[in-house]
Amino acid sequence: MTDRDPILDPAAMRKQYRAEGLAEQDLAAHPMDQFTRWFEQAAQAAVHGTIYEPNAMVVSTADAEGRPSSRTVLMKAYDTDGFVFYTNYDSRKARDLAVNPYVSVLFPWHPIARQVVVTGTAGRTGRDETAAYFRTRPHGSQLGSWASAQSSVISSRADLDASYADLVARYPEDEQVPVPPHWGGFRIVPETVEFWQGRQNRLHDRLRYVARADGSWKVERLSP
Repeated sequence: MTDRDPILDPAAMRKQYRAEGLAEQDLAAHPMDQFTRWFEQAAQAAVHGTIYEPNAMVVSTADAEGRPSSRTVLMKAYDTDGFVFYTNYDSRKARDLAVNPYVSVLFPWHPIARQVVVTGTAGRTGRDETAAYFRTRPHGSQLGSWASAQSSVISSRADLDASYADLVARYPEDEQVPVPPHWGGFRIVPETVEFWQGRQNRLHDRLRYVARADGSWKVERLSP
């Protein structure tokens, strides 16, 4: 094998993290309060162009046979009960969750040397909550929810564009688009939430909240 340009060689790609550490005494009592702190900092970093879409999260699911799949979605809400995203209920991830509700989530905030890793279960949001969010979406995105049979095989891009064009003609900008019955939200209820802070020499800080049966949380430090 010929020598590879170091710029293109994955084995030669290294970055020395120099961020401040994360100590147990600095954590909030509840993981979602700690998430709020970090998310607000990530959002501020996005304002300055350091991070692109801080609400982007990688959601990993598995089907009934345990075969995993991952994709990036946008978190659209979070509270003490967990994280909310919206999707087509006929999509692969939704079909996975229908038979296996266990999910893993990753917020990859690499430019600030942070990650948040969540494990838990996902369940559908109520239709009122779905409708309220749907009304906030841009008109084109509302039409896109109808035009796309997400995760299904289609014959061409032209067919997708034609379907969208038909919807544009049917629902002009001044006409309300109905909420698709096959589209809605999932709320991910966390069982563990890990906050990962990059440190020098790969000795990263990893602090994980673990839910207790009584509703409280314990904090564990994981070896990097």
